Amino acid sequence: MKNFGTLEYILDNYSKTWSWKVTGPRVVSMVSKLIPQSWYGEGPNEAIIPDSIANLKQIRWILERYPLEILSKSAWQRKTPNPIVGKKIVSKIEKLQRAKPGPQFRGKLLNFQKEGLDFLLKSSGNALLADEMGLGKTVETLAYLSREKQAYPTLVIAPLVTLNNWQREIGKFLKKKSRNGHIIENDVPSSIIIRRGKTEELGKFDFYIINYDLLYKRFHDLSKIGIKTIVCDEVQYLRSKTTKKYSAVKKLAALPSVKYRIGLSGTPIYNRGSEIWPIVDILRPGLLGSFKEFCEYFCYVNDKGKAIVLETKRESLRKQLQKHVMLRRRKSDVLKELKEKVRYKEVIDADTNYYFNELGNIWEKLEAEQKEAKSAFDKSASYQRAIHRERQAAGVAKLPHVINFVKNIMEIEESVVVFCHHKVIHKLLNQNLSEFLPATIIGGQSDKFRQEQIDSFQDGQTKLMIAGLRAGNVGINLNRAKYVIFAEMDWSPAIHQQAEDRLHRIGQKNTVFAYYLIGKGTLDDHVANVLVNKSFEIDSIMDDVKESFENKDKAELILAQIHDKLTAK
Repeated sequence: MKNFGTLEYILDNYSKTWSWKVTGPRVVSMVSKLIPQSWYGEGPNEAIIPDSIANLKQIRWILERYPLEILSKSAWQRKTPNPIVGKKIVSKIEKLQRAKPGPQFRGKLLNFQKEGLDFLLKSSGNALLADEMGLGKTVETLAYLSREKQAYPTLVIAPLVTLNNWQREIGKFLKKKSRNGHIIENDVPSSIIIRRGKTEELGKFDFYIINYDLLYKRFHDLSKIGIKTIVCDEVQYLRSKTTKKYSAVKKLAALPSVKYRIGLSGTPIYNRGSEIWPIVDILRPGLLGSFKEFCEYFCYVNDKGKAIVLETKRESLRKQLQKHVMLRRRKSDVLKELKEKVRYKEVIDADTNYYFNELGNIWEKLEAEQKEAKSAFDKSASYQRAIHRERQAAGVAKLPHVINFVKNIMEIEESVVVFCHHKVIHKLLNQNLSEFLPATIIGGQSDKFRQEQIDSFQDGQTKLMIAGLRAGNVGINLNRAKYVIFAEMDWSPAIHQQAEDRLHRIGQKNTVFAYYLIGKGTLDDHVANVLVNKSFEIDSIMDDVKESFENKDKAELILAQIHDKLTAK
C-alpha cells in the first residue's frame, strides 16, 4: 500500500508550539487548500498545522482518503478519540467481487452491477463510475447508499431534465430508513427537488436534488444541512474548473460533514483528455496533482491554448484512473446478449445554391462585425455566431433529403429516433414528418410533457421520435427503437455517443444502427473530421480503443473552410 507522505507531532521552531507536520507534495498541496491556518515547514514539501480540534478533523479527512505514515502514533491515538491507526485504507482498487446491497435496497442487481457496488465500497465512496451509458450507474449508487450507515442527507446534483427521474429511481429502489435505523418496507426516503434560486431554509430530507446551474445560488442553504454524500450525475458538467457550478461543488465537497463523493458519467471527457482533472480533483483531491503538474506530465498545449493529453501518455493516464478512482466497463464486456452498434456515414444531397448564398451572407456579416469589434471577446463572439449560422444553413440545405431518408427508414422499421441540433431544424422536421405523429423532445419543455412524449414513444403510441441533441441525449430510455438518425452533428463526440446510447442500453435486443447524414457540398465532412480527431484522444484514455464511424485526417479550421468555399465558387 503506497503512502502519500508522513504525519508527525513536533515542536515547531517558528511558532514554538506543538503542531502537526505533514510531508509529501500532494498532501502539502491538499493541506494548503483545506487548512488555511497552516504554513510551510523547512521545505516546500512540508506543511505545519496548528494543533486544534478543527484541524485534527481535517487531518483525519485526509487520512481516510490518502494514507500517510504516522510517525507519532501515540500522540495521534491520544489526540483523536477514534484513532484510525490500523484501519485498512485502500488506495488501489483490487479485484472486484459481487457485493450485496443493504436491507434498505429493494430490487435486484445484475452480477456486473454487484461488482460496481463492490467498487464503490472499496473506493470508500469516493469514485467515478464511468461505465458506458445504460449499464445502471444510478442503481449501483443507490445500492451503495443502502450499505452505508451514515450516507444521509445525500445531495444529488444532476442536469435539469433528469431531476424527476432521480426522484422516481430513489422511490423505486430504496426503502425508508428511520432515524433509529429501522427499515420501513412500505415507505420511501424523503426527497425534495430544489427548483428556486431564492435563499430559504430547505427543511430536513434524506435526498436534496438540484440542477447544476442553480447550485451556486443555493450554496449557503446547502452548506448548512450537514451533507454526508454528494452524487454528481453527468459529472462532465464539471469539466471546466472556471465555472460557478464547479466552484460551488468544490466547496461543498470540502465540507467536513461530507464523507462520500460519487461522480457518474458514461462520457466524463467531452472534448479533451485534460477535462478529467477537475472531475478527479473533486472526487479524490490531489490524486493527479495540481492542474499545472498534471499538464506538465500528461499534456501538450495546442495552437488554441488547449491542454491535450499526449498520445504516449494516454494509456498511462487511463491506468492511473482505473487503479485509483474510475470504474469503466463497456457494454460488450458485461452484456453479452447486447449486440454492438453499427455506424454508417451517409452522404446525401443538399441545396448548394441556397447553401452558398447563405455562406456569402455569413461571410459578409462576419467581415463587418470584425471591423466593428472593439475587443478580442467581440471578435471571438462574432466567429462563434458565424459558425452557428453555417451549421444551421447546412441543416436547412440538406433538410428535404433528410426527410426522404427518414421516410424510407420508417417504411421498413417500426420505430426510429431522429436527432437534430437547431430549433428551426427541429420545427421543420416535425412539420414535414407530421403524418407519423412524432413524439418530440426539445429544450424548454416541462418535465411532465417531456415524460409524456417519452412514454408515448416507448409504449408504441408513435413510431417516430424527433429530439434535440442537447435536450435528448441524457436521462431518457428510447430502447424501443434500433434506428437512430443524426440529421445534424454536434461538435462533441460524447454528445453523439450519449444520443446513440439512449437506444443502445439494457433492454435492447437488437443491433442499433446509427446513421450520420452528411450534406454533399457542405462542411459536414469537416465537422466529422473534428469529431473523429477528438474521439481518438477520448477513446484511448477511456477504453484503449479508437472507435469512430470513419477514420479521417485532422480537420481544418471551419472558418478557413468557409472562406475556401467562397473563394473557390
